[in-house]
Amino acid sequence: MVAKTQERKSAEVRREEILEAAMKEFAYGGLHGTSTEKIAERAGISQPYLFRLFGTKKGLFIASSRRCFARVLAHFQEAAEGKTGAEAKQAMGEAYEELLADREMLLGQLQMYAACSDPEIRDVTRAGFAELFRYVEQVTGGSVSEVRDFFAMGMLMNVAAAMDLPQICSEDDSWARELRHTR
Repeated sequence: MVAKTQERKSAEVRREEILEAAMKEFAYGGLHGTSTEKIAERAGISQPYLFRLFGTKKGLFIASSRRCFARVLAHFQEAAEGKTGAEAKQAMGEAYEELLADREMLLGQLQMYAACSDPEIRDVTRAGFAELFRYVEQVTGGSVSEVRDFFAMGMLMNVAAAMDLPQICSEDDSWARELRHTR
């Protein structure tokens, strides 16, 4: 019998795999309710290796938060490519609606906002949100109030998606119907 040799993955590849696993676990348990043991198990690595790459659980949560913002920004950039003004705003809104289909990303965002009592997490969250805000402002040319309204609608979409309003509400729920048709 010939033993299979498994190709060793680079630290960067492992880092990416750990971040994906962490985002999924943090989505459901948040910073304080998620064990690094569970993240390591999902990523197929040892817990000490997780700490070697990220230092602390909070460091991993922060890296996951940055990745979440980077995903949203990349979707916005892709959607708005070659567009400006209202056309770009519409495209980014539609792209965000598609992103909300990823329940773990949505819940991860909500967990990130919930963890803002920690000053480091709050700073990372503010910086990520500011980058999104500035990008939307720049590409749409919208006023501060128009961009604010765009993000307010996004937050309303987050809440509606978290409650599964598009999937579980009947047409008899007029309030839910109104929320579903806000865009």
